[in-house]
Amino acid sequence: MDLLLVEDDAMLGQAVELGLSERQFNVQWVRTGAAAISESQRVNYDVVVLDLGLPDLDGSRVLSSLRKKGQVLPILVLTARDDSSETVKLLDLGADDYMIKPFDMNELAARLRALVRRQRGYATPELSCGPISLDELNFQVLVNQQPVNLSKREFELLRAMMTAPERVHSRDKLEQIVFRNEQQVESNALEVHVHNLRKKLGNKEWIQTIRGVGYRLACG
Repeated sequence: MDLLLVEDDAMLGQAVELGLSERQFNVQWVRTGAAAISESQRVNYDVVVLDLGLPDLDGSRVLSSLRKKGQVLPILVLTARDDSSETVKLLDLGADDYMIKPFDMNELAARLRALVRRQRGYATPELSCGPISLDELNFQVLVNQQPVNLSKREFELLRAMMTAPERVHSRDKLEQIVFRNEQQVESNALEVHVHNLRKKLGNKEWIQTIRGVGYRLACG
């Protein structure tokens, strides 16, 4: 899950970057409002964490600018201001959620995952296909009720296919999901992750290769 962190405070930024990276987010950290606006247009992020107290632009101006430019990605605002009128203003400007500093990292991660699920149209954080269940909130995969340890990319690959089991997922689409922010990707990189995922799931027939098109998850 690709996340843009907009935070000028070095200590807080490092803590959030580390905490969310440990919770399976791919974090890109910028420190100014101008950089946030530029970066959000350059890369298609899943979610933004925006601090209001920025050195060049007020966070509310950054938020307003992102929405005026047509950005529909979820935005969670960090603020030190425990003020109901300020909260109303932020929500009116287009914030999807907010947290008051200091905050709990687990709660922040849970809220961010909920925002992304809502954006993607997921009703619940758990997906299932036959004996496979995927808990997006806790980054957990079970096969026949037994935990399976996956890498970030393997998890993203499996989740993409589990959103529509039995449907053929094109190679191009899966590469976009798994390698979203990478400029150069080896030609066989996706096949390597599919091979590893098949091995970890314990049944190679569950992920079917549709030659010349992509892959299909068949785990019924």
